[in-house]
Amino acid sequence: MFQPSNQLPVQPRPLGIQQPTTLVTVDLNETSEDSKDNVQTAGFLEAEAIILNSKKLQDDLHMLGMKIKRHEDNLNLLKTQRNKLEESVFNLEVQIGKYHHTSNKPKIENGDNAHLTSEEDINEQIMRHERSAAGIFCQLQTRHAAQASNLTLIKDVVGVVATLGRVEDNKLSMLFSEYLGVETMLGLVCKTFEGVKALEIYDMEGCIDKSAGLHGLGASIGRVLDCPFQVICLEALRPYTGEFVADDPQKRLDILKPRLSNGECPPGFLGFAVNMINVDNSNLFCVTPSGYGLRETLFYNLFSRLQVYRTRAEMMRALPCISDGALSLDGGMIRRNGVFSLGNREDVVVRFPKPSGRSMASDSNIEIEMQMKDMKCKREKFLGDIKREQSLLDLAKSNFNKNKSEFLKYLAESSSYATQVQTAPERFMSR
Repeated sequence: MFQPSNQLPVQPRPLGIQQPTTLVTVDLNETSEDSKDNVQTAGFLEAEAIILNSKKLQDDLHMLGMKIKRHEDNLNLLKTQRNKLEESVFNLEVQIGKYHHTSNKPKIENGDNAHLTSEEDINEQIMRHERSAAGIFCQLQTRHAAQASNLTLIKDVVGVVATLGRVEDNKLSMLFSEYLGVETMLGLVCKTFEGVKALEIYDMEGCIDKSAGLHGLGASIGRVLDCPFQVICLEALRPYTGEFVADDPQKRLDILKPRLSNGECPPGFLGFAVNMINVDNSNLFCVTPSGYGLRETLFYNLFSRLQVYRTRAEMMRALPCISDGALSLDGGMIRRNGVFSLGNREDVVVRFPKPSGRSMASDSNIEIEMQMKDMKCKREKFLGDIKREQSLLDLAKSNFNKNKSEFLKYLAESSSYATQVQTAPERFMSR
């Protein structure tokens, strides 16, 4: 039998178990994505900061724009109030005869006729035009008043142009008369067209019937009417339809004063001729069937917006503002745009009379002087306020332009930075 050997049995040696080593695998694509995210996050934060800063700059510009608008509105309001005050001062000056020329200025009237200022004097001068319609009418009114009041023929006649208005200053009276011309100054004024037709009658052949109308009336008092004459029909005139000067007993027209390109009234401007005529109270209201007075019908159509200046030099400097002619107290005359009357002024006998009654230096005018003084003080205050508001406006505009430049510069720099951030991930990936 086989006997086992006495050698020790061989024990198998156990194998040592080795712990596996953990390996970290680096994914290059994942690292690239993380870096890209970091760059994008930084870009988003920077973009947010840019947006916030841009909004702040925009808000600042908006606030400055609002401030500019507020100063502009204040400035416009102040200028409007100043202009209204200036117009009120002008209107008061016209009322109290401030357009009188000073004694050291050139004279334009003849001393022989300087006394012809009363209504009686003017009527006498009109009646010297013996063969005129105005002469016949005035003779009927002054020497045959009782009979004339019953004549249907002349009941519609308001009067002669020269007697329907009064002018405080003899120089202005002569200038206005020369501007209108003798024919117009001697014109008859009727309320209606029916009154005009009654003044002259025609036969079947269209010839004047010398035994009827004003021709026949003249013959009855020994006056032969053989001169052409002008008749103005108030009903046919287009009246002034604007506003009147507030609280003015003379119902002067509230016409917008001329303005130079800088917004100021031309130096030397004294007013409009139509407002320098004094009208009797009986003719201020309801002269025409439509209820209009003489100022807004007759005198507005005769003078329109004829301007009056102190001197010829001031009138010429104001040419850009003159649309319907102008006069100056030293004899200058512009009849309409481009038409100048040169040479020495003629002495005009038939002119507007001076207002009757108390002198213009009355108690009521002293009150007007006080009103003017108060208005002028207010005007000076407005001028100071305008100057201050203009300074604030200029400062606000300067700040606005400065901030606008900074804002545009910031936008340009931000745009350049945004372009760099946008291309940064691409440059990283290309490495």
